[in-house]
Amino acid sequence: MSETILVTGGAGYIGSHACIELLEAGYKVVVVDNLCNSKSDSLSRVEELTGKDIQFHLADLCNADAMDLLFRQEKIDAVIHFAGLKAVGESTEIPLTYYQNNIGGTANLLESMNKRGVRNIVFSSSCTVYGAPKTLPLREDFPLQAMNPYGQTKLTIENMLKDLAASDPDWNISILRYFNPVGAHASGQIGEDPLGIPCNLMPFITKVAVGELAELSVWGGDYDTPDGTCIRDYIHVVDLAKGHINALKKLDDKPGLMIHNLGTGQGYSVLDVIKGFERATGKTISYRIAGRRAGDAPAVYADPILSERELAWKAELGIETMCRDAWNWQSKNPGGY
Repeated sequence: MSETILVTGGAGYIGSHACIELLEAGYKVVVVDNLCNSKSDSLSRVEELTGKDIQFHLADLCNADAMDLLFRQEKIDAVIHFAGLKAVGESTEIPLTYYQNNIGGTANLLESMNKRGVRNIVFSSSCTVYGAPKTLPLREDFPLQAMNPYGQTKLTIENMLKDLAASDPDWNISILRYFNPVGAHASGQIGEDPLGIPCNLMPFITKVAVGELAELSVWGGDYDTPDGTCIRDYIHVVDLAKGHINALKKLDDKPGLMIHNLGTGQGYSVLDVIKGFERATGKTISYRIAGRRAGDAPAVYADPILSERELAWKAELGIETMCRDAWNWQSKNPGGY
């Protein structure tokens, strides 16, 4: 009897890629999503690609009754929790919305899980919890100091989960701190489809490449980095999705609380990514250097050793594959889903 995994935010960018990996690994998948920043078309395509069904619930985690109902209707074995608002810039403009949505929604989810005795969860955290690090690469035991409301919500949820694990040994919790997910499924059928002007680098680049936007804004060219632009650890979304399967399997060993970075350990500047994209696709990307964006750290990249050792997981796909797959998705789907 295969396990049933509830994927919150499963219609989103990372969630939909995780659904593919779960189905292909033999799990049954139930998705809950309010579709505020995603489309259910992604799930139809996951079903087409895998030949397997997904049980979809259109509901909001902020609605406690809807969460309770879902857990009564479905026999859930474990949860992968992606759902949440995720734009750093936007979080500085509407912080209360971020706190209500991300923290309130998670509290409701955990409450419903607790009532039904579902105590295995993989949580989608973020490297933003490290703030602007003093030394690199980032290890899991480094100090935590989020620099923006989005990062604060992730950090608060991490603290909730730590408190929960301390209060009840039956909980098994995996906190995964992602670095910068990019790329798309190799089929080009699912990928990143942000609403409006993208906040993240790769979809911004692909929208310039497809002619939807005239040029890329590079936020800040005067950082203390080799070329003056921010450095990030970009990870292929398929590698990232596979990390969740490894974390999920590890919860079967009843580890209590685990925290792992999911990154490559390699930092690339914004200009490195633009050049990598141009090499991988033959497209020229016009860009201009704009002012710095509030809440951005100059350089952030992971030390991924712990994930390799404890989860038997390692990122395998390089920057050119990330660029090529992102372009394959965008060129096949110029208007998104």
